[in-house]
Amino acid sequence: MKFPWATHLAVTANSKETALEIKELIRDFLKDRGLELSEEKTLITHIDDGFDFLGWNFRKYKGKLLIKPSDKSIDNITKKISDIVKKGNSWTQEALIKKLNPIITGWSNYHQTVVAKKVFSKLDNRVWNILWKWAKRRHPKKSKGWIARKYWHSDGNRKWIFSTETTKLKLFSSTGIVRQPYLKLDVNPFLNPEYFEKRKYRQGVRKLAGKFKEIWKIQKGKCYFCEQSLDIMEERDLHHLIPKSKRGNNSKYNQAYVHKHCHRQYHAING
Repeated sequence: MKFPWATHLAVTANSKETALEIKELIRDFLKDRGLELSEEKTLITHIDDGFDFLGWNFRKYKGKLLIKPSDKSIDNITKKISDIVKKGNSWTQEALIKKLNPIITGWSNYHQTVVAKKVFSKLDNRVWNILWKWAKRRHPKKSKGWIARKYWHSDGNRKWIFSTETTKLKLFSSTGIVRQPYLKLDVNPFLNPEYFEKRKYRQGVRKLAGKFKEIWKIQKGKCYFCEQSLDIMEERDLHHLIPKSKRGNNSKYNQAYVHKHCHRQYHAING
């Protein structure tokens, strides 16, 4: 039986030989449970060469470990934004901003705990170029100055803000970098589960903002369905307690964070 989801894990070892032995142990462990290790996605590499994991690149530079957004993740978000902008060639500027802002916010929030400051600035530049082409396509006979004045404005010391009178495009670089506290070395997830639950909860509070932080606090960082701790570093869904089809709204009291697999299971049972 094949399941429609997968689990990712990273294993460290002191030598390539040990890593190969561990690989076989994991393969046997999974096989006994009706699962299999993906050869296509399994990689044994040296930390100085680095590896990608969950959208990040882990690599040591002159003995120092740095975690950055992976090139694949950067290219994926660039393509996603580019595709949306192309699709929205006939949209109003405000509609386009409202479509892009949640995507930019979600991606930057996910990567704000790693070395991402330069990447955020690079993505802001890419998005500017994509939007400039969008604006030029809409007004092929207008001058560059006219296009700039129509779609880009100033706000205080900030210039070139893609905005309307009521909305403005969020910058990747406006998301502050949040450093995670070091993990205690004398704790064990099986012997000290309360420590890890509190740590996950605090990570969510630091990373989320506005209404989403309030929802996280209301739930105390636990899944609405299974009541197990949520990990802010993993994908999750927002579930409407009263569905929109039954006039449910998007208020913090009508939405709850849930594990993606819990969400799938709920809708598979309830339709």
